[in-house]
Amino acid sequence: MKHGRGRVRDKSSEGERQQRGATVIDVAARAGVSAMTVSRVINGQGRVKAETREAVEKAIAELAYVPNVAARSLVRSTELRIGVVYSNPSATFMSDFLTGVYEEASARGARLILVKGEGGQPPSEEALRELVRSGVLGVLVTPPLGESPRVLRILGEAGLPIAAVGAYGTTGVIRVRIDDRKAACEITRLLIGLGHRRIGFILGNPDQAASAERMAGFHEAVREVEGVETMVVAGDYRYESGLVAGEQLLGSENPPTAIFASNDEMAAAVVSVAHRRQLHVPDELTVVGFDDTTAAVMLWPPLTTVHQPVHRLAKEALGLLVKEIASGSPATADGRDVILDHEIIVRQSSAPLA
Repeated sequence: MKHGRGRVRDKSSEGERQQRGATVIDVAARAGVSAMTVSRVINGQGRVKAETREAVEKAIAELAYVPNVAARSLVRSTELRIGVVYSNPSATFMSDFLTGVYEEASARGARLILVKGEGGQPPSEEALRELVRSGVLGVLVTPPLGESPRVLRILGEAGLPIAAVGAYGTTGVIRVRIDDRKAACEITRLLIGLGHRRIGFILGNPDQAASAERMAGFHEAVREVEGVETMVVAGDYRYESGLVAGEQLLGSENPPTAIFASNDEMAAAVVSVAHRRQLHVPDELTVVGFDDTTAAVMLWPPLTTVHQPVHRLAKEALGLLVKEIASGSPATADGRDVILDHEIIVRQSSAPLA
């Protein structure tokens, strides 16, 4: 039954196409590329691989597509469709992120097409190719997918402009982030300045460069002062991993007096473990997080944390993506790095060592 519905839908689409004539979107779907790539081939603009150009020209011939004046100004004549590829284990991060994306899309008259992966994993290859065929003009990618080789390969092969939030080291894309290492170093210095000399650290997703940057910043601050003991345990940004990590740290023979979790959800989980163990936060244990999402203020005591402007990161990335689509010029091979400011927010979860 599933295949039968698919064939009926294909025939219907073919009949509709014959009645109205082929469009840029039809050509893009036939060639397996983006509508923007079709526009570049038609207009002789931008860098397009020879095999991609051949595929587009073949599709144009097969569909008897005739470019018109409107097609030569694709961004003005075509609905501004932006793909958003996301899969983030932190629900509060994604809530703040998507709010920013929707606000910016509304302001720019863009239609968003969301494709979700599960548990921090990329969506399926077919789902990504279906997104390309849908006629999106560019794609916004959330962490950790901005560093996924498979996601970037499929979108890159289609010639789509890409903006990745929180990504490091990816090429040919717009990257919008904060300086994770510097931020982690600063909040660790805060803990040391409060007199803590046994400090636990909960790592984020090990497959995400930002996690390694935050750990590097933590160790950088620790090396500045003699006599600081550290305990580093694994996490993956999910609340559940914070519970496990919190039990490891607080159940150790010589537990830390302060714990720095790589995001707010894991930090909130540590506070929960501390309450269960009848430890008073912050008198007996200081806990700090990272991101400053709603998770930081939805518990008692509210978290001292690094304010990462998630909402603004999303808006900035989408705005830059739309500008690149309008210009018709892809990012350079090195891409573009945009680094926004962070801030240390001090709340009631941190205190001097008793």
